[in-house]
Amino acid sequence: MASDTTDYSVGFEPADRLARDRDSIRRRFWIKFKRVMAKLPFAEDLLAAYYCAFDKETPRHVQVALLGAIAYFILPFDFVPDVMPVLGFTDDAAVLATAIRMVASHITPDHHAAARAVLARGLDPKTDVEDAG
Repeated sequence: MASDTTDYSVGFEPADRLARDRDSIRRRFWIKFKRVMAKLPFAEDLLAAYYCAFDKETPRHVQVALLGAIAYFILPFDFVPDVMPVLGFTDDAAVLATAIRMVASHITPDHHAAARAVLARGLDPKTDVEDAG
């Protein structure tokens, strides 16, 4: 299992460390996603990757790759601060795009459908999206 983490890390120690804590990723993902979703041009891809990462049918090495990318997204600090206009999410998008390219065949139409459903519904605080998918 150590080779999975090494082979599919994002190469940024704080993100790699956070990726090992699935419960923390779930909690922190939805908090940040709700806060920034309107600014994310890659919101559907991010959600589809999230659903793939937590899908029990997804192979472990794919989960590790996606969890590392998602961990990088939710960290409060990264290489390009998210508060910077225009450039803020470019590093997050690059890390996510790389992870998705590595594992694209595992992100299914069901993962994309779940992502679109959340975006269409909006993120109502009363809706328990954390258990969706």
